[in-house]
Amino acid sequence: MILAVLQARMSSTRLPGKVLMPILRQPMIVRQIERVARSRRIDKLVVATSDQPGDDILAEAVRKEGIAVHRGPLDNVLERFVGALDAHPADHVVRLTADCPLADPELIDATIDLHLSTGADYASNSPEGAAFPKGLDVEVITAQGLRRAAAQADSQEAREHVTWDVWNNPLQWKIAWLPAQPGQDAIRWTVDRPDDYAFVATVYDHLYPANRAFTSADIKAFVAKRPDLATYGGDRRG
Repeated sequence: MILAVLQARMSSTRLPGKVLMPILRQPMIVRQIERVARSRRIDKLVVATSDQPGDDILAEAVRKEGIAVHRGPLDNVLERFVGALDAHPADHVVRLTADCPLADPELIDATIDLHLSTGADYASNSPEGAAFPKGLDVEVITAQGLRRAAAQADSQEAREHVTWDVWNNPLQWKIAWLPAQPGQDAIRWTVDRPDDYAFVATVYDHLYPANRAFTSADIKAFVAKRPDLATYGGDRRG
């Protein structure tokens, strides 16, 4: 059983409420869920948000789409993940973040396949210096590994960043990295700022009507024809 946990909150410091900002008349998080749902490997998707009143509207919007929601402490994301796992038992957990409306289901599946085939505790597609575009990050960890990370969490950083222990103690974990062409981390497809949101909205406006399942290659081909979007095509740092 493979459980995907999509962490989300309304209280983003840089762009508050971004997860519900509209993309073609749907909340941004709904558009991301639509893409993640094309994964062949994920068995269940849960949105993990906080138990704060400000996130009630987010939980309601997600449940309206028939997606399970788990709520937990705002400042302890790791506890939220473990709570989601407790509520929806699984063997492996895929960590996704709700600022990635251009999520790539094929890349998600490739990372899961790597995780399973290598028997790794943890697998990801974002090793430092050879990452895929920002906004396509995927992390996969065994259920046992997630619980271990929670048991060892002894700092606010570890509680806020789910895989902090893995990244800071790599010799204690069996880790697998999905190969990528160097330099792709210069491509910015995440949504942290108003201009990021404007870019994603533009991509959806141009690609979604003709093909709801548009791919990362389709996005790159579109950006290549738009010099005004160079920041998001990898020609320079975003």
